[in-house]
Amino acid sequence: MTTTPHPSPTGRFLADCRARIGFDLLTRTWTAVVIFGLREGPRRPGELRAAIGGISAKVLNETLRRLEDDGLVERHRYAEAPPRVEYGLTALGRSLLGPLEALGSWGIEHGDAVVEAQERAENRDERTLDCIPTGRHHETDME
Repeated sequence: MTTTPHPSPTGRFLADCRARIGFDLLTRTWTAVVIFGLREGPRRPGELRAAIGGISAKVLNETLRRLEDDGLVERHRYAEAPPRVEYGLTALGRSLLGPLEALGSWGIEHGDAVVEAQERAENRDERTLDCIPTGRHHETDME
C-alpha cells in the first residue's frame, strides 16, 4: 500500500512550505547560539567567541558569513588601524529572538526529560550491541 504525502493546510506540500526556511535556519549547529550571542548589540568576533565558548574561530567566521548571506547579521568594518570588524543583528535577525527565547524556555522546562529519554535510548542501544554477534571466532573455533 502506498501513501501519498499530505499537503499542509494551505494546500502546499510541507517540503515547499515557507516554514521550512525557519526550520532549516535553526537546524544549523551554531545559528541560534550566534544570534542569541548578538542579542545585546554588535560584537567583535573575538568577544562573541569568548561569550559563546566552544566554537572555533573558523566555525564562528563561517557561521557569521552564512548569517550575513541570510540577511540576519550585518558586518560593520571600521577604517582604523588595526582594522576593526563588528557583527550585529539586522531587523530580520532581531525578529528571531522571540522564537529563540521561546525555544530556550522550552529547553529549560523540558530539557531534563529529553536528556533522560536520550540516556534510556543510549542504554537500550548498548544492551542491543551486547547481544549482536561480532563475527569474531576464537582460534579453537577455526580448527
